[in-house]
Order: sequence, then C-alpha cells, then structure tokens
Amino acid sequence: MLKPIAVSLVALTVLTACSGGPRVPGADGVGRLIGRVVPFMGDSPTQVSRGASGNLCGVAGLEGMPIEPIISSTSGCGVAAPVQVTHVDGIKLSQPATLDCQTATALHKWVTQAMRPALGRTGDRVVGLRVPAHYVCRTRNHRPGAPVSEHGKGRAIDISAILLDDGEAITVNDDWSRLSRHSRALRQMHANACGIFGTTLGPGSDGMHENHFHYDTAQHRGAPYCR
Repeated sequence: MLKPIAVSLVALTVLTACSGGPRVPGADGVGRLIGRVVPFMGDSPTQVSRGASGNLCGVAGLEGMPIEPIISSTSGCGVAAPVQVTHVDGIKLSQPATLDCQTATALHKWVTQAMRPALGRTGDRVVGLRVPAHYVCRTRNHRPGAPVSEHGKGRAIDISAILLDDGEAITVNDDWSRLSRHSRALRQMHANACGIFGTTLGPGSDGMHENHFHYDTAQHRGAPYCR
C-alpha cells in the first residue's frame, strides 16, 4: 500500500499532466504547478474561472475574462490577478484591456456614471471606446529612470475616442476644443472621472496627454490627482 505522502505525489503528478492552458511567462516549474492545482482547492474566483464572463470582477455588464498572473523581470511591473476586459456596459473596447479588478471596476463606473450622462441622449449610441494603452511595462511618460508607470501595474487605461453607432468618432484630439459640439461633454466626463480614478489626466495636464484621457487607480495623499 502506498503511504499517504506517496499517494499525494501521484495525484499531484496526474493533475499536472492533465492540466492544459497557457503557462505564466517567466514562472518556474513550481509556479506553474501551483497555478494549476489551486483551482481544484477552491481558491479565489479569479483563479478558478477562465471563461469569458458578463459579470467580470463581480460587476454586472463588465465583460471579459481573468487571465494568468503577469510576472515581469522588471521590478515594479506585473499584475497578480489580471483580467482582460472586452466590453463595458455593452460598449466594445478597441482592444482587450489588461487591468486589475479595481481599475476595471472604476472603468465601468466611469462609463455608466460619467461618460454616458455627459453625452446625454448620445450616450445611448456609444458602441465603442478606442483604447491606445492599457498594461505595458514601462516608466512613467517613457522617461529613463522614472518610476514604473501605473500601466506597468495593470492600474491604468488610456482612452482616445468614443465611437458612435453611425460610425462617428468623438476624439479627444479633435473634439476637446471648445469649437466642437462635443467639447462640453468631453470636459464634463473627464472632470467627473476625478474621484472615480486616483489619477485623471487629459489635454493641458502635462503635455503628454493632449490626444487622450489617462485614468489610473493610484492612491495619492489627501485627494485624487486630477489635471
């Protein structure tokens, strides 16, 4: 008869051999093994569920799926429990955005409580958001020696345009100007992002965000940083 420890090792080997799916880049064998065994142990929903969901991060209307932890050799980069967001309140993102759940939830709140109300009736016609950046391991504003950007932690998303059902695009680059009929709506939704996100940046903030909104969930002392 096999001893209990031997039985455990056999079971562990079988589970490992039978588990498929993507591997975590850069993780060693032990890391990959634990990533596959934990779901059978009833761990967190982020680890258990790998299918697309319309209730991502526990938020109705937030669509996408959890993905494997992002492990980086660059200190400060990586996301422990990332999700890949594809739709927010029925609105499709131009590319799946890799975020943590806190940031994904904030994005949903911005869409439903800031963006749609600012557009009024036009808000019902929004079918897409143009996302030029989400997770990427880099320094803040691409400056050598600067701290790692919130993008490198899965806590940031950039939005450059709002797409309507008739093909029209409301862009930050072209419509922020007060000459545009959409200027007031863009300025309102951007102002109302303050507090939903920890950092809110846009045209006129620092010269690096003239054609898009930057939103992240960094924590600042005292109050959100909004420009």
